[in-house]
Amino acid sequence: MKVPVARADAFAAAPPDDIRGLLIYGPDLGLVRERAETAAKAIAGSLSDPFNNVEFTPAALREEPSRLTDEACALSMMGGRRVVRLREATDAVAGAATDALAADGEALIIVEAGDLNPRSKLRSLFEKTDGAAAIPCYMDGGAGLDDLVRKSLNDAGLRADAGVVSWISGNLGSDRMVSRMELDKLALYAAGQSEITLEDAQAVIGDAAAVTLDDVVFAAAGGNLKGLTVALARARFEGVAAVSILRAASRHLSRLEEAVTAMTAGAAPDQAMKGLRPPVFFKQQTGFKNQLQRWRPQTLTRARSELIQAEIDCKSTGMPDDAVCERALMRLAAMAGARIPR
Repeated sequence: MKVPVARADAFAAAPPDDIRGLLIYGPDLGLVRERAETAAKAIAGSLSDPFNNVEFTPAALREEPSRLTDEACALSMMGGRRVVRLREATDAVAGAATDALAADGEALIIVEAGDLNPRSKLRSLFEKTDGAAAIPCYMDGGAGLDDLVRKSLNDAGLRADAGVVSWISGNLGSDRMVSRMELDKLALYAAGQSEITLEDAQAVIGDAAAVTLDDVVFAAAGGNLKGLTVALARARFEGVAAVSILRAASRHLSRLEEAVTAMTAGAAPDQAMKGLRPPVFFKQQTGFKNQLQRWRPQTLTRARSELIQAEIDCKSTGMPDDAVCERALMRLAAMAGARIPR
């Protein structure tokens, strides 16, 4: 079934019992992640339970084509319904998804994908198969972004007048995950208050932590090993979570992949950048253009898979998150052309 945009949040928060598979897709990868995690929590109760939650990428299917079906049919060792998440999916996994849905296992299959056009095999499968649903995730903007600001503040016991809400909306990006991070920081800053003023918002939204994330991501994707080392140290000092860094890097690579794909089709670098939404910040355009020359679609796909695996490792291996994150970003810098000391 096709889930209307207006029902997307409610559907993800409480997937119907007869739904065996969810495709959550769209250009807003932060919102894709948020809705996937919401649906997973609704079914399994927690994302940290290794018995009832399993995550992997299409790379695992290349090594073991039946894994999605096997995981969907496996029973929980501790009781309850399991969740199986396939992340960074493309039409290449449509066959595996078809088999898994047909197997009629007890687990909820959640497939996360980027933007899919109406002719997509994966999208068609989940829209037309009984017991499956496709949830689109479009970038926040306009009234939708205003609503997100109001709800986030209300959930934190805060309020703001229309002018302040409008200013906050105008200074957030269109990626849901980044917006959530900024609004969470604002709520923490205003702890003990009942109302957010314009001065509060201007003191927090778009502050140094967001700049630090950009520094880390641009250094890694640009093969700037020295800059990466400095930016990572600053990020740790400022308390930026390793998972947040990995997700920011993944979003950046998605934008690079979109632009590089456009260039492969014949677009000039400037045209490819102008086609991105939101557009590349003018101060970052030179660095972004340089990165376009360093990367190819296949390498970007492999790099994003490694970042996702690093996030999974942060949640499941017991290794220090910072060490996992640093290793993944060093690998990213190496792919971009940096020489890693041995």
